[in-house]
Amino acid sequence: MTTLQSDVLVIGGGLAGIVTALECLRGGRDVILVDRDTPERFGGLALWAFGGMALVGTPLQARKHIIDTPEIALRDWLRFGELDLNDPLPIQWARHYVEQSRPQVYDWLQQFGISFLPAVNWVERGLYGEGNSVPRYHLLWGGSTTLVRRLIAALHAVDTGAKLTLLHRHRAIGLNYGGGGVTGAQVFDEANRVQFGIEADAVVLAMGGINGNLSEVRKHWPRDRPQPMTMLNGAHPYSDGSLHHLAAGLGAQITHAGEMWNYAAGIAHPQPHFDGHGLSTIPCKSALWLNHRGERIGPQPLVTGFDTHWLCQQVAQQERPWTWHLLNRRIALKEFAISGAEHNPNIRDQKWLPLLSETLFGNARLLRQMQQDSPDFLTDASLSGLAAQMNALTGTEDIDPQTLQASADAFDANFSNGNRGQNDDQIRRIMHARQWGSDRLRTCKPAPLQKPGAGPYIAIRMQLITRKSLGGLRTNLQSRALDANGQAIAGLYCVGEAAGFGGGGACGKRSLEGTFLPGCILTARAAARSITTGL
Repeated sequence: MTTLQSDVLVIGGGLAGIVTALECLRGGRDVILVDRDTPERFGGLALWAFGGMALVGTPLQARKHIIDTPEIALRDWLRFGELDLNDPLPIQWARHYVEQSRPQVYDWLQQFGISFLPAVNWVERGLYGEGNSVPRYHLLWGGSTTLVRRLIAALHAVDTGAKLTLLHRHRAIGLNYGGGGVTGAQVFDEANRVQFGIEADAVVLAMGGINGNLSEVRKHWPRDRPQPMTMLNGAHPYSDGSLHHLAAGLGAQITHAGEMWNYAAGIAHPQPHFDGHGLSTIPCKSALWLNHRGERIGPQPLVTGFDTHWLCQQVAQQERPWTWHLLNRRIALKEFAISGAEHNPNIRDQKWLPLLSETLFGNARLLRQMQQDSPDFLTDASLSGLAAQMNALTGTEDIDPQTLQASADAFDANFSNGNRGQNDDQIRRIMHARQWGSDRLRTCKPAPLQKPGAGPYIAIRMQLITRKSLGGLRTNLQSRALDANGQAIAGLYCVGEAAGFGGGGACGKRSLEGTFLPGCILTARAAARSITTGL
């Protein structure tokens, strides 16, 4: 059987794997990168993602007069994530993140010509202000698609001595162990249906999390939290947990596997790339979030932008595995969006004028696309007609038109006396969000749902959708995989989502949002430093 040799073997062709390979090449090491997907999909989930990054103390924040420091960010991080103070490694990685996101991510990306949109968004504020205390969500200009493409170009540019070998459509099926450490891997060539070995001084696991495998998701789901009957898959299908278990068989420790960053408002992908493929919408703050009967979920209404973890739990405990968003065209034009590169072409392709036009005048393009392509996206001139469509979609008689009408009427009653009679928590949260300029641009001023001229009405069937694993293999600050005694397993590293973005769970139970792409970069660069310097 053929055996290849290299200084470094990187398993996984997502962002963390690419950054690890790039930095190891820069450090003079030979690298073999094994990627299960095709060359066109090199980049993994990051190739499809939106491109938001939580960054601390950047020049862009300074221009917006946002005072942010690592101390402020760490306070927010620990409090919102509810990290266990007796579990030191995730906390060490959280501290590393807030201290290094500016120099090792924001500044580092400048050398590749990567920039950010001028707005800094304020997400995950917390239900009671315990989340991001300041805006720190930066959006890559060109999205993460541009990020991946620039880094792949840099990967090839630095490979002047043919030190890089890319093996697409290859799958690691075993890890080799000998002499007290990991010495390589067994790889299967899916195109030619042959198996061979790769020997390496350092093996870096960069295979993503477990959330692309719904069986793994259900197996690790916390027993004290509600679990929906069905879920959509918003992760990469190759993030299946198989390599986690192979590493665990050699002594590596899987921790916090039940902590996940899922989303509460997914819709089925109209042109799915794989079975169960879902899209994560960015829910409209002004939409009424209803249960399967058309009743408003409460008593505390569901409003996005404050606590995604809480939203997911509220959706998961509903009687049916779907909920509804009830809105109108006025709201949808300004607020409806879908996360990811595929449905944000103006950001992805860096088309400034069309993006500005859609921001100011509404995204009619996306509404037309969803109305034509998505069965989950329903429109009608009347609420009774909408109710009939909702029932037809689900094959039930759950929605009583009078119940749907009553839900709309109850909300609209807040406006019967102008601004003096509004006593609704959703309206309060909308007004709070609109105080920040970036949110004001894409959040409607509160108004009756049945406001004349605001129609037609829209109902969107939503389901919980998996996304990212917050747990993973336990690692130290050099991204070395650790055994049960906290000792580094010789030759074995783990980066990105596979490592829970550092330490096996750096985010805790909640993310401040936008911590995933930078977490991939930071853990990958840490691994490469350790490999190339021996530290």
